[in-house]
Amino acid sequence: MMVIHVAWCFRDGNPEVSPRNRLLSGFRTSGRLPAAPEFHPAVAPGPGEVIVTRSRVSAFTGSDFEVILRAHAIDQLVLCGIATGGVVLATLLEAADKDYQLTVLCDCCANVDEEVQRTLLTKIFPRYADVLTVEEWGRSIPTFDESP
Repeated sequence: MMVIHVAWCFRDGNPEVSPRNRLLSGFRTSGRLPAAPEFHPAVAPGPGEVIVTRSRVSAFTGSDFEVILRAHAIDQLVLCGIATGGVVLATLLEAADKDYQLTVLCDCCANVDEEVQRTLLTKIFPRYADVLTVEEWGRSIPTFDESP
């Protein structure tokens, strides 16, 4: 199973950010646009795991995410992350439009607004994806007997 980490990353001076983009302009004004990928140590990329950088909310937009998926004939995505109402939502909707089979790990998503989190995970995401806990998802992964 390929693990792909997707992170925001911007060039010096943030030429990717239009003043018309309310969200990104706000982050630029506050100085919170990273110039290098940043990961919490608990979920930092391990050996052989891919890092994709993006300059928009969806993992697809402004990145080579889809190129990597196509290169490996990947048609199923398991999504999780912070900003359930932003990154996870935008990526999920774009992936659904591109006909990927989707799973969202509900206990590995976070949003500042608890009502938005609840609404997305119980009412919106199930229209497009299986919404599972990590434990439920783990039980759904086929295991292969490696003995001869």
